[in-house]
Amino acid sequence: MFFKSAKINEFRLWGLVFTLVGMGIMILGTAGIVLWGQAGKIVAGIFMIFGMISLLISVAVYFWAGMMSTSATMLECPECGRQTKMLGKTDRCMFCRTMLTLDPNQARDSANEVNA
Repeated sequence: MFFKSAKINEFRLWGLVFTLVGMGIMILGTAGIVLWGQAGKIVAGIFMIFGMISLLISVAVYFWAGMMSTSATMLECPECGRQTKMLGKTDRCMFCRTMLTLDPNQARDSANEVNA
């Protein structure tokens, strides 16, 4: 696929999505005060709670990605030559998105697919 990236970057992307969604929900909630006056305060309160839950989920996702990042395997990408982190047996380079693997069997299989 075109949009594939490293696993750690995927987790960070989801953390960013939850952050932006939470902030958007809270902004929409405060618009309820402008639109409905006193009755809108209840809507704003509900939206603030949902937005805060989304922000807390983003904090948890960022924490999880950080913990995985500390235990990730560091290696040099054969394509771009930069240091990258790898989760699991296969992953992509964080910079050039080249498929990387530590399993020799999978490396041989992917090389055969490219040559075929």
